[in-house]
Amino acid sequence: MDFTFTEEQQAAVEAAKAVFADVAPDGVPSPALTPRAVADEFDRELWAKLADSDLLSLVLAEEHGGSGLDVIALCLVLRESARVLARVPLLEHCATAMTVQAHGSPELAAALLDGAGHGSLVLTVAAHGRSGHDPAELAVTARRDGDAWVLEGLQTAVAWAHSADWTAVPAHTGEGEAVLAFVPRGAEGLSLAEQYSTSGERLGELTLDGVRVPAAHLIEAPGVWDHLRQLLATGTCALALGLGENVLTMTSEYTSKREQFGFPVASFQAVAVQAADRFIDLRAMEVTLWQAAWRLDASTGGAGGPLPSAGDVAVAKIWASEGVRRVVQTAQHLHGGFGADTDYPLHRYHAWAKQLELQLGPAAAHEEALGDLLAAHPLA
Repeated sequence: MDFTFTEEQQAAVEAAKAVFADVAPDGVPSPALTPRAVADEFDRELWAKLADSDLLSLVLAEEHGGSGLDVIALCLVLRESARVLARVPLLEHCATAMTVQAHGSPELAAALLDGAGHGSLVLTVAAHGRSGHDPAELAVTARRDGDAWVLEGLQTAVAWAHSADWTAVPAHTGEGEAVLAFVPRGAEGLSLAEQYSTSGERLGELTLDGVRVPAAHLIEAPGVWDHLRQLLATGTCALALGLGENVLTMTSEYTSKREQFGFPVASFQAVAVQAADRFIDLRAMEVTLWQAAWRLDASTGGAGGPLPSAGDVAVAKIWASEGVRRVVQTAQHLHGGFGADTDYPLHRYHAWAKQLELQLGPAAAHEEALGDLLAAHPLA
């Protein structure tokens, strides 16, 4: 069995490293010193570079100007973006584009995918429901009205909502299956309120009051929202991994230079043991991430397994939500007071890690979901 990445996937990583090489994590004001959002917009200059490097079209088919790569390739690029805290809607944009390509009508694909691949259209998704704790698909209702659908409800903490051209909104019809509606910015009946993330990014509370969506702009395929939700969760695990790896590197460099009693603190057994534990966390986060990403690709191709792909995603979320928290907490501890210095970037990584942890949700909830899956799908 070959666990190495393909040449195409490795090429995507190299392209991503080149694009992100000049990105500074402290390119915007510190979230610790900014009462509102650190910026009104995402990094449009970086977005243009990603488009020029064909990284926005990475997961699109050749007919839409893409490279036809998979979830693993996307996660590899997301991992690199998180190392530098890249402020771009790469995850939401690409995951939504993949969903349109796989399940959208020809009209919807024609309206969105070419622009999405070139970066001229920005896509996002409302994934957090009314409160961030209830299922997102239950926060909005969708009812037929002639040849259109009418949306009513509210979605909170929508990433990049004020900058995105289109937002994918999960909704329920009252018939047990979630649908996915695509709403353009400025649609009649759509309003946005200001919200801010723990990492200082601008979010939107999206209110839909009788928003009409043409039937061609709504996807009714069974399981479409569930698959998009798993894509978003797996991509968030990739972000957590990239962030955690960079934080551990920062910690290693600092403790190798910082001396106490005439010796680098990295040479002290207590410091080395804590760093080693966090290295183990990161390796567990990595292996569970690639398992989840591979299962999502395999399930798209029709391959099955003893458990649905949701089981692999749950395991990845368990490790990512707990692991990224432990990594940044250990880093803060080993940096001492220097870790809280707002002129040093570690506090920015801590804020981003907390936001990712909140997006992933508590490990206990994923363990319960995994238990339910094991009960419903006996392995023996």
